[in-house]
Amino acid sequence: MSTGTQILFKRIHVANSHTLAAVTALGAYQSLEKALGMSGEEIIAQVKKAGIRGRGGAGFPAGLKWSFIPKNDPRPRYLVCNADEGEPGTCKDRDIMRYDPHLLIEGMAIAGYAVGAQQGYIYIRGEFVHEAERLESAIAEAYAAGHLGANLHGKGATFHLAVHRGAGAYVCGEETALLESIEGKKGQPRVKPPFPANVGLYDCPTVINNVETLSSVPEIIAQGGEWYSKLGVTNSTGTKIFAVSGHVNKPGNYEVELGIPLKTLLEEYAGGVKGGWANLKGVIPGGSSAPILPPAVCETITMDYDAIGKAGSMLGSGAVIVVNKSVCIVRALARLERFYRHESCGQCTPCREGTGWLSQIVSRIEAGKGRMEDLDLLTDICKNISGKTICALGDAAAGPVQGVLRHFRDEVEYHIKNGRCMVG
Repeated sequence: MSTGTQILFKRIHVANSHTLAAVTALGAYQSLEKALGMSGEEIIAQVKKAGIRGRGGAGFPAGLKWSFIPKNDPRPRYLVCNADEGEPGTCKDRDIMRYDPHLLIEGMAIAGYAVGAQQGYIYIRGEFVHEAERLESAIAEAYAAGHLGANLHGKGATFHLAVHRGAGAYVCGEETALLESIEGKKGQPRVKPPFPANVGLYDCPTVINNVETLSSVPEIIAQGGEWYSKLGVTNSTGTKIFAVSGHVNKPGNYEVELGIPLKTLLEEYAGGVKGGWANLKGVIPGGSSAPILPPAVCETITMDYDAIGKAGSMLGSGAVIVVNKSVCIVRALARLERFYRHESCGQCTPCREGTGWLSQIVSRIEAGKGRMEDLDLLTDICKNISGKTICALGDAAAGPVQGVLRHFRDEVEYHIKNGRCMVG
């Protein structure tokens, strides 16, 4: 746990932090009270000033997204929280929902009031049974206390909230597939435009944000957008929860300010790489779809959107997967590609066929039956998937392959030439 600024995790070690009684004494719903004394435009202006970018993976500025909701539109407006969290390696949102669900509920009530939405939905990953129960219990407490429902805090605003459980489809983490699922349809991404801000849930204006993003809102309102903007670094403001897993001595979720050096995150928070830093093989910095970074890059890179992007990867969901030299990079890649092949919804031909080809070829190399021409074939398939599908699942499947071929091509070539891995 970070010893620095805590926004999302500051209450989770308090006994019974999932209950309203425990968190009320710590200031829960005071930000909602403050927000109800402001206009929606004033709230959005504070979120814009904070500079917070979406924490679900895309990194789009939250305040800007809220401002896209059309004004003077007679249709109902909706607020949807993306709590699907299906990106392999990611488990940060789960901790918020499990240990401090009222933080998310308060953030959604503020966001709903700001954008004029009277109904909100939390679309939660189906496997998160315990977390869904915690949320439903907390929502009931919030209704009873007047933090949800009609006439919030006696100020005349209305916001209702419900939990919608998904059925375990990774593609429903894509915001429009998520909307289709809530509507009772097959969970497949929609062609955009139109975008959800204009034609979203039930064809009405809709704002969709991630759990971590919405849970940051109460502190932004409490402290002000300018205060929040001074945390982190330029263009990557605030704190971020990094879910660190793999070959580290203390895997876990760590809330730190954006811009922290990756090496500091791993050594001072996650207990160091197993076998020592010299034993590091690579780091996947933003969930399984983010291209892997080699040790030379990991030595100096900082954990912010711009730095990771310039290094050829992405901050994504903030799932930091650490790989040491005991791992066969081809076997790891084969495992990832099997996942993306399985999770493709099949709507787009490049993704439906391409993920299958990637998985088959990498698995064949891993089995000792690879050919040198497979390297160019993999590169060609990735080019024909990336940017050519309705959603980003195809790009997510191509990313790991491109990263491995960029930084570990010699190991893949060894596997092809010798029919086995260079790792003992």
